[in-house]
Amino acid sequence: MMWLFKDPVLAAACTGTWLPFLAMLVILIFTRRNQRLSAGISIASIVTSLICAIYLFTKLFHAGVPVQYEVAWAMTPDLYVPFGYLLDPHSLLMLLIVATIACLVQIYSVGYMAGDPGFSRYYAFQSLFAWAMLTMVIAPGMLQLYIFWELVGLASYLLIGYYYEKYSASQAGKKAFVVTRLGDIGFFLGLIFLMLGYGDLGILNINQAAAGHQIPGPLVTISALLIFCGVIGKSAQFPLLTWLPDAMEGPTPVSALLHSATMVAAGVYMMSRIFPFFAASPDAMAVALAIGTVTMLLASTMAMATYDLKQVWAYSTVSQLGFMVMGLGAGGYFAGVFHLTTHAGFKALLFLCSGMFIHEFHTNDMRVIGQSGGRNLKVPMISMTIGALALSGLFPFSGFFSKEAIMGVLAQHTNKVWLFAGLLGALMTAYYSFRLIFFVALPRKLATVPAEDHGHGHGADHGDEHHGNAYWAMAWPVMFLASVTCVLGFFQAPLEQFLTGGHAAAAAHGAGQEGAGHGMGHYVLLAGAIGCALAGLAWAWVEFGRKRAPQEGFLKKFPLAEILFARRWYLDDFYRKALDTLVYGGLTSLFTRNDRRVIDGAIDGICKLTVGTGRMTSFMQSGMLQYNLLVMVAGIGLVLLFFFI
Repeated sequence: MMWLFKDPVLAAACTGTWLPFLAMLVILIFTRRNQRLSAGISIASIVTSLICAIYLFTKLFHAGVPVQYEVAWAMTPDLYVPFGYLLDPHSLLMLLIVATIACLVQIYSVGYMAGDPGFSRYYAFQSLFAWAMLTMVIAPGMLQLYIFWELVGLASYLLIGYYYEKYSASQAGKKAFVVTRLGDIGFFLGLIFLMLGYGDLGILNINQAAAGHQIPGPLVTISALLIFCGVIGKSAQFPLLTWLPDAMEGPTPVSALLHSATMVAAGVYMMSRIFPFFAASPDAMAVALAIGTVTMLLASTMAMATYDLKQVWAYSTVSQLGFMVMGLGAGGYFAGVFHLTTHAGFKALLFLCSGMFIHEFHTNDMRVIGQSGGRNLKVPMISMTIGALALSGLFPFSGFFSKEAIMGVLAQHTNKVWLFAGLLGALMTAYYSFRLIFFVALPRKLATVPAEDHGHGHGADHGDEHHGNAYWAMAWPVMFLASVTCVLGFFQAPLEQFLTGGHAAAAAHGAGQEGAGHGMGHYVLLAGAIGCALAGLAWAWVEFGRKRAPQEGFLKKFPLAEILFARRWYLDDFYRKALDTLVYGGLTSLFTRNDRRVIDGAIDGICKLTVGTGRMTSFMQSGMLQYNLLVMVAGIGLVLLFFFI
């Protein structure tokens, strides 16, 4: 092991990734009954991982070339599969994001999960998730990435279904696991095609080969489209987007973790990780652009028709992930990654603020929270407003800079439909974001509030230490994220230089792809994007914020549209019908009949044959001596005839 300590970079990478795994084992085996000790072990491990991530980021900031540690996991004359660590600007940035968000969420959870009977189990699952995600982002090969991609899915299933005794939570966990597996089937098939057709799954190698046109074009397109299926599943893109809102059944800190920089962002990260490979196929890029656009618009409409605090931000996550895919699909490597970075901060902020409201009022209904005095909680109210401003893309918050970067990429595209779709998305995002803010901050006394399951995602047995240690354990991470959201956008230039200087992706898109245009066109686009965001805010103010606003919204005038949006465009109904008709009524029925008639029938036939044969031969052994002698003599006679005749 001495060789490990001779290289501090390798030592930091190993320590930062594997310590959460060891923490999980210690908690599950030794300290599960001691809640404080379990939380301390988990938090200590993720804090150490964060320190290692910061060290690696600063140590290798000016490295210029990727640092790679790998061993040949599988190697033949026609195949090479690496396993180890790849430390380049992209992986280092994502490593820092994941470690930071995971650390803040675990500290926040000390207050939010206080008094929960499964406290130690919760922190064990958090450590499992951190280990899987941290190891995935610095994988040097696609097969290693896929293995830890699946472990991220397992940890997500355990965290989403954390309240397993609650039927809706267990169903949500299963739905997330099964739906994402559908996309992963395509992902795995894409890796098989690439492995058989090219013979190398190293990330740097396939990026360089694709950019240099060393891989046949049809193979790139087929593999890229199949691998993109994994993005559709994990990052909740159309048509597999309905599992993510149901994932809100998990504890709110889990929602912050999944939605900000980790599980659901893994798909976008994977696409950007092999961006030159995708960029080598214009057809794959066009498909990604179309699916991202549809996802962004559909999810925005869904967010307008729900009163569940967490579901609004969940639909928002789906929409923003679609926006990132749009940026990548249009050729904007940095724009997509930069929005992934800023979104991690302000989306974690929005969910953690929501958790403080839910912890205080034991409801997810924004109307009930507003009428119960939600605006009196100053820290979450101010911080959530900052997050909503960033989500809406308003200056000077971080979302403004990253959204403008994507708008600039869309403006460079020859087809301006994508740009108009992006502007429409900006309008709707500001509308539904401030619809929620005005419901909480400027409530109206309503005669009745429809009864809903206000408590999902948070156990009612948590303590009520609203302004004690639990409150401040939640408040400090929230205030830190709010500060980051205010300043992160101003680091756009150094981040762009860090990501594109010496990164293979820099050569995959033209120099003009990342800008927002020059001259008058730039200012027109800037004014249009800000104008759409301000128009959405003003629209929400008229319907929900002003003194005499009815707080009903325009959808009340279009009940069919409201039902359509609230039912998620009937996607779940379509899947339910498809399952009942094709799977349960078709394949399952066919397999059942095959099992009963063919398999069971064959076994029953063999049994009957055995019984019948036994009955027939039973007459040959009746216990009569003369019959036995007769059979013996006949047998001897037949043998003699065989040999002498």
